[in-house]
Amino acid sequence: MSIGWLLGALTFMIWMVLWLRHGGFWRTSISPLPDTPREWPSVVAVIPARNEAEGIGRAVASLLDQDFKGRISVVVVDDESTDGTAETAHRAAASAGAPERLHVISGTPTPVGWTGKMWAVSQGLAKAAEIDSSARYVLLTDGDISHGDRNVVHLVARAEAGALDLTSLMVRLRCKSIAEQMLIPAFVFFFQMLYPFSRVNDPSNKTAAAAGGCMLVRRSALERIGGIAAIKGALIDDCALAAAMKRNGPIWLSLTNDAQSLRVYKDISEVWQMVARTAYTQLNYSPLLLLGTVLGLCITFLAPPLLFLFCHGAASLFGLLAWIIMAACYSPMLRFYGRPLWWAPLLPVVGLVYLGATLDSALRHMRGKGGAWKGRFQAAR
Repeated sequence: MSIGWLLGALTFMIWMVLWLRHGGFWRTSISPLPDTPREWPSVVAVIPARNEAEGIGRAVASLLDQDFKGRISVVVVDDESTDGTAETAHRAAASAGAPERLHVISGTPTPVGWTGKMWAVSQGLAKAAEIDSSARYVLLTDGDISHGDRNVVHLVARAEAGALDLTSLMVRLRCKSIAEQMLIPAFVFFFQMLYPFSRVNDPSNKTAAAAGGCMLVRRSALERIGGIAAIKGALIDDCALAAAMKRNGPIWLSLTNDAQSLRVYKDISEVWQMVARTAYTQLNYSPLLLLGTVLGLCITFLAPPLLFLFCHGAASLFGLLAWIIMAACYSPMLRFYGRPLWWAPLLPVVGLVYLGATLDSALRHMRGKGGAWKGRFQAAR
């Protein structure tokens, strides 16, 4: 009884602190568009694309069709694709009536010490400097992101108004299949738990994060940190870039409905793969951090319903209160993704899936299969 009481009190206190003192991570409000600048700078979008024929056409067309008064050019780095990615990108640019603003280059083999994506981005940035050396910003995005016609306006206006070095938007992830509906809102929720956006956006706070599908980077700031080579071996490249940039200037991160991911997760195994790719990297490949994470997830997400259902008295009451706070914190994200609020109490079940994927990530690393993505195993040994 005493152990149950103590565990119940602990998990209740954890959720009280998360709710009231953890940067309001559960909020899903979207910041309004700031005042527009007097003149619009040029932007070059860089898309590293490895076998992205399914989405690259929409991605390229969405960037070339922006309602933006500055000049936008697009560089696609065809990273040894075998599915006709380059041809699809060219067709999209021709259909948009702007073939001269698309530049497709063939990527070269990845050098030692680089991840495949970062090497492709490096080549794209070099091409961007060649085609528009006066561009103030580069937009780092992916071949499966469709940008709303005002998305670049939002990014640039925000960057100019705040003199930001990095401006990032967490694009709206696809949420249609049963697996996506069950797991995707929780993925964004957990990301915000790790990196509360209010702390990311506070220059006095060391918390740094970005969302890799949509990052507007000030070129002069990127040069100050040594270019993209400063994170050449990073698997979680968006957060690594954010950390490097924030040491030198302000950054900003928010949710958005103005850009959407086209990536399809048809079943739980595909979401599992996405999480398992980098979960152990997030823990710095540390068995001790892995153990702490497992214990933390069990106490924070699994203990509340178990205490309520299988204990009595104060232990059960504490478990119920913690479970209620957990569900209340999760509800705004479910609402943001259009999911019914009765799913909120099921978050502990979803947490079990992410816990399993985290453990699998560690096992893959130990077998030399860490960081698997499109035929590459890139995690540090």
